[in-house]
Amino acid sequence: MAGHSGALSEEQAGRILAEMNEVIRAGEEMRALRSEMIRVLVGLGWTQERIARLTDMSQPAVSKQVVKYRTEDPAPSPMELSLHQHDAPWLEGRLWGLAEEISETLGATARCARHVDAFARGRRHFTPRTVDELRRLVEEDLRLRRDELPGAHREAYDEISRGLDVPAQPLAAATGTASVRRALAHRIQRDRLGGTA
Repeated sequence: MAGHSGALSEEQAGRILAEMNEVIRAGEEMRALRSEMIRVLVGLGWTQERIARLTDMSQPAVSKQVVKYRTEDPAPSPMELSLHQHDAPWLEGRLWGLAEEISETLGATARCARHVDAFARGRRHFTPRTVDELRRLVEEDLRLRRDELPGAHREAYDEISRGLDVPAQPLAAATGTASVRRALAHRIQRDRLGGTA
């Protein structure tokens, strides 16, 4: 088969399957995150009907998850949704949201654009190294393209950066998993910078 001009090499097949595996892994992570978000919304007092509508799930599917949570542990305490929280996952989510806003404003020429895309697609995970890389790229965009970005972007970065430089106390008071806290902080930061919060 190797002699056929239209044949697929083992290397090509390996790359295709590796890309598929990335998408499958990202899908599994997103399903788990959605499940955790449902738990947070229940803790905030949202109805199953409302959650089902927003998640595009059937109400019986949402109900099944809610029953599962109630049998596993007591009702979660409501999560604080203030932008000014200082645990690492929250600050990482804010940084991700800020980077996404910069990327949308500057387009593909933003230094942080590739990282933002990789985080959004689940190809990159939050580790100390990837967070430091994203911080460096966001800082470069803010420094090199300052005239094209609103001052609120720099203010948000300075606050996030200070928080990441000075580790907060342990997460005793924070509720929700790291991935849920990142996702919420990401959305709240984007809404604040976009003027919809």
